[in-house]
Amino acid sequence: MKIAFLGPEGSYSHLAAKTFLQTETTGENQTGGWDECVPFRNFPEVFAAVDCGRVDAAAVPIENSLQGGVLQNLDLLQEAKELYAVKELILRVDHRLIYKRGVKFSEIGRVYSHRQALDQCAAFLTREMPFAALRETESTGFGLTRAFEDDSGKSAAIAGAHTENLRAGFVMGEESISDEKNNFTHFLLIKKGETALPNTSERIFFSAVCPHKPGSLLELLRVIAKSGVNMTKIESRPVRNRVGEYRFFIEADADISSKKTREMLDCIRENTLECKLIGAYSQGKGEK
Repeated sequence: MKIAFLGPEGSYSHLAAKTFLQTETTGENQTGGWDECVPFRNFPEVFAAVDCGRVDAAAVPIENSLQGGVLQNLDLLQEAKELYAVKELILRVDHRLIYKRGVKFSEIGRVYSHRQALDQCAAFLTREMPFAALRETESTGFGLTRAFEDDSGKSAAIAGAHTENLRAGFVMGEESISDEKNNFTHFLLIKKGETALPNTSERIFFSAVCPHKPGSLLELLRVIAKSGVNMTKIESRPVRNRVGEYRFFIEADADISSKKTREMLDCIRENTLECKLIGAYSQGKGEK
């Protein structure tokens, strides 16, 4: 089993990939070789690796409890023709400051990390190092690399508490620097082909585009309510190249194998412009 993730190693996506790998059956490996997590530079490359068969699956973040949906990955899931979410994982986010030993916070001039990590630690950064430049990187792992490259000690990074193998001379802060301590990220395991979907599920994830007329969203919600299905979240995104139209991404407590769920999806397809099943999975748990 090979699972793609947004690299480099040490990011939360890497932790999610390793956790998924432990839950997967490691018998036959579609791509050959041994079980491993494979880093990629960006999310389009992660999705492409699954689509072309270079890896068996991918671990991708889909939502953060503080900042909402990861919009790029919602769009990539929608655009993928044969990729489905088959498992979910909830990871606690515990941001720590990585800096050179002996350096005072007031001496740090640059802090590197992913944009979400920087935003989620805004109060700490404003209070402890108000004059430091905040430098956005593609992942927390890349932020570490940038900080390690600066021998002056004036660069720091924000990364997860799970981070290992710090470069000599660098230390990890003992406490979380997140503004909100109850911070979680929702990850999905993506595989190719409908056959990868589980036979049964606790949740389904789908998208729908309503007709551009009054009450169309209300009608969609009524179909879900009449089916007795509990909707766990809904998020909207503009439909590309169609001004004024929106696509709704909906997660609901439902068993993909049940007649009730199938009838609900059929009814939604009949009464919307588009409807796509994105995934089916059971509730997952991560580190707490």
